[in-house]
Amino acid sequence: MAETDGEGRDEERTIRYRERLAATLTAVGLPRMPARVWAALFVADSGRLTAAEVAETLKVSPAAVSGAIRYLQQVKMAFREREPGNRRDHYVVRDDMWQAAITGRDQMLLQLQDTLREGIPVLGADTPAGARITESVDFMDFLMAEMQEMLKRWQEHRATR
Repeated sequence: MAETDGEGRDEERTIRYRERLAATLTAVGLPRMPARVWAALFVADSGRLTAAEVAETLKVSPAAVSGAIRYLQQVKMAFREREPGNRRDHYVVRDDMWQAAITGRDQMLLQLQDTLREGIPVLGADTPAGARITESVDFMDFLMAEMQEMLKRWQEHRATR
């Protein structure tokens, strides 16, 4: 008979899924250890674990967890919380994490878009480089407008579930 985890799930299947999720995140560009730590947080029902719990879950050193957590906090994929009266930090993934990540990209895109837009008069709109930059700015204008509409539709969809 298969062992179950604390939530009554088949522990071996849960581990395999968690590692597959981490491998997928690694394949799309996330470093391996942050991907594994994030996957552990994401599949935990609470969405929150202490560093010690992550280390135990993944069977890795606390130092490996510390570095991974630092990375995940920098890219806003995990957050640190401390409950009043408790000295332990908990690391958390948000339920709306993907929405927050995409919304957070808006600022990055706006900054990039502004910098690209500055290059058009510098390089000349009628040059190949200027045309390339103009195309990029036009694409970002389109993308930003579409993302705003998409997020609005998502909110409407979410409200009906």
